[in-house]
Formats: sequence, structure tokens, C-alpha cells
Amino acid sequence: MNRFENRRKNAFLNSRPIASIDDKNDKLSELCKFNFHYMDFSQSAGQKFEDWNQKQLTDLLNKLKNYCGRSLSYWMTQFVGGGGKRSRKKRHHILEIYDCYPAKTEFTEPKTVPHQASWARFRLEGKVRLIGFVLPNEYDAQEHVGTKRRFDCNTFYVVFLDQNHVFYKS
Repeated sequence: MNRFENRRKNAFLNSRPIASIDDKNDKLSELCKFNFHYMDFSQSAGQKFEDWNQKQLTDLLNKLKNYCGRSLSYWMTQFVGGGGKRSRKKRHHILEIYDCYPAKTEFTEPKTVPHQASWARFRLEGKVRLIGFVLPNEYDAQEHVGTKRRFDCNTFYVVFLDQNHVFYKS
């Protein structure tokens, strides 16, 4: 042993587990991601982060952390609301992907969102929704012509904060 080595430090570091993306049990590749590049704060129907109080923002971040523990496809199969078979309340998916931009909405479709986008929403709490889009599955792992990077269809691109459930009016 070198006289400058610290045995206790080395023992501690050697006792720490080493995570690896090469481990067959690693889940990193299936975890969903959130991207905020396309956020549109210009519309009066939506809110800005500063319009939400500390509790609302804390709740949002806690939900996002929770959602990041699974894939988007998982959240598309999970339900919230309703009370079972006999309940008259309808159960809804936590993540819903829409066929197109909704006709009955208080928002205007931003021109900055790619036309290939599949509009979607995450149910957060009560009437609160996170509105955005995902890429269609045919783009998954496809290489972008300019950047040569691959698209990821397990990313939710956030566009609007919808505190009052006015994006997709039913």
C-alpha cells in the first residue's frame, strides 16, 4: 500500500454498490423522460410556473419523479378515478394519447410543435393536467437527418400547464 492511500476511504468506496447501464437488470432504458423545451407560456388558458404556488409546484415535481419511474406505455395502461364496476364515474388513463389536436379546447395549437406530434396529457390531481406530446412509435430510434441522433418515443414533451382542465373539454 502506498503511504498516501487512505485505507478507510478505499474500504468505504469499495463497499459502495456500483450501478451500471450494462447490467441486464438496469431499467434506465425504459424510464420515461420529460422535456420542457416546447413550453408555451403565451396562452391565457394555461399557466406559467410562477402562477402556481409552492405546494402546486412541489406536487408537480413529486408526480414527475413518480412518473419517471416507469415507461410512458406503462402510464397509458394505468387508471385513475372511478370507483369500480358499479360506479357511474368513468375511469381515465393517467396518460392519454390523442388522435389529433382537440377541437374543443381553449388553447391554440402552437406552430413550434412538430406536425408529427401525438398530443397527450398526464392527469396530475383533480382537474390539473400536464399537456404535451409524444413522438409516434414509427420514429422510435430513427436517426435524425441533421443531428444524426436517435429519436426517443419514451419522452413526454411538455407544452402547457392546464390547471383547470380546459385543454380537452369533454
